[in-house]
Amino acid sequence: MKGRPPAKGSGPRKPGAAAPGRARGAAKAARARKPDAPKAAARSAAKAPAAKASGAKPAARPAASSPAKGVSLDVRQFRVAADDDGIRLDRWFQRHLPDIGFNSVSRWARTGQLRVDGARAAPGDRVAEGQTIRVPPAEPKAPETAKPRRVRPQLTDDQAAFAQGLVIHRDAQAIVINKPPGLATQGGTKTEDHVDGLLDALEFDLDQRPKLVHRLDKDTSGALLIARTARSAAFFAKAFSSRTARKVYWAIVMGVPSIEDGMIELPIAKQPGTGGEKMHVDEKEGLPSRSRYRVIERAGNRAAWVELQPYTGRTHQLRVHMAAIGHPIVGDGKYGGKEAFLSGTISRKMHLHARRIRVDHPDGGRVDVRADLPDHFAASLASLGFDFSAGDLPLDEEIARAPTREDEKKAARAHAKQIRKDRKGERRARGSGGAPRRKS
Repeated sequence: MKGRPPAKGSGPRKPGAAAPGRARGAAKAARARKPDAPKAAARSAAKAPAAKASGAKPAARPAASSPAKGVSLDVRQFRVAADDDGIRLDRWFQRHLPDIGFNSVSRWARTGQLRVDGARAAPGDRVAEGQTIRVPPAEPKAPETAKPRRVRPQLTDDQAAFAQGLVIHRDAQAIVINKPPGLATQGGTKTEDHVDGLLDALEFDLDQRPKLVHRLDKDTSGALLIARTARSAAFFAKAFSSRTARKVYWAIVMGVPSIEDGMIELPIAKQPGTGGEKMHVDEKEGLPSRSRYRVIERAGNRAAWVELQPYTGRTHQLRVHMAAIGHPIVGDGKYGGKEAFLSGTISRKMHLHARRIRVDHPDGGRVDVRADLPDHFAASLASLGFDFSAGDLPLDEEIARAPTREDEKKAARAHAKQIRKDRKGERRARGSGGAPRRKS
């Protein structure tokens, strides 16, 4: 048999060498089987656990996949303290994480990152003591030009002693001071001495600065309530805004009102051209304002000692109302003009004093405090022959009397409202499956 002639150019093959045709085919097959680099890396990472189990050196751990846009993996946990019980979630951020803006809080709420006790929360939700707030890390802010912070001046020993000497009531949640006339409640233009500037001296055994929850005019003396904690500040502020707190003032007025127990209902607005420094009665643009007065004693037709109770909280309300009915407060030249001063030994200072404050206490019970009169007011009472013991009239609810028809209607409405509230709660429980059904 004749053999096939060797290929042109081919010589004798060395032992172990592949044929030229096979070499070209093997190289072509190797190129076809060569995987892409990313796929190869993925397969290597997938095989890493198996290599570890067999004792081989494990492959490098792959980098964590990037989270979805707007989602943070690192979170913080905060527990709601007693002072924050009942406040809105956005208010909680203002108190404890002021560097986080409202827009960030809203975005976290929309993306489900903001949670309270594991449940999604909204900025307007209220938190309770003991709950856990889940907060993502804040995004880095763009550098801003730092504004110089106003530092409160350090109080001297005399200033601290003066502030503490004004205290007439103190408990765990509240302080009441007897503010002297001439001391402003808060600072303003050309006003450097004020109660707000003295609050550092009233911390006592707590490590937080007390907070103002209402105010008195600079020339008005008497009881001023100050909250000692953030929780009590929110509680008292709500009491004043809802008018459940009762404030009783004493005043000496010019002349004697013809009605001894009356209610003044005149709307009050800022007087144009005064820069908001003066108020006046305005039937068209004014806000509804109500003040009650009761005559305690009279000094002939010359002057009267009256009790005043504001039922609304307008600026200078009592002063405007008494001047509007023709009986300005003695010493109040701003609203009474020259006719607001008595001759003789009567002081030209204003005779308006916050005698009593009564408000519910956050821990139960009430704060009910009376403030002594300043020297000029007490001297005027004595000079006009008034009997100091006649001054503290009982409030209406403190007078024992049989319930009127209106009282019965009010009680019936409150009872019906409570029944509707209870039924609404039962329907919600049934709808959520919280209340088990009774078997018939």
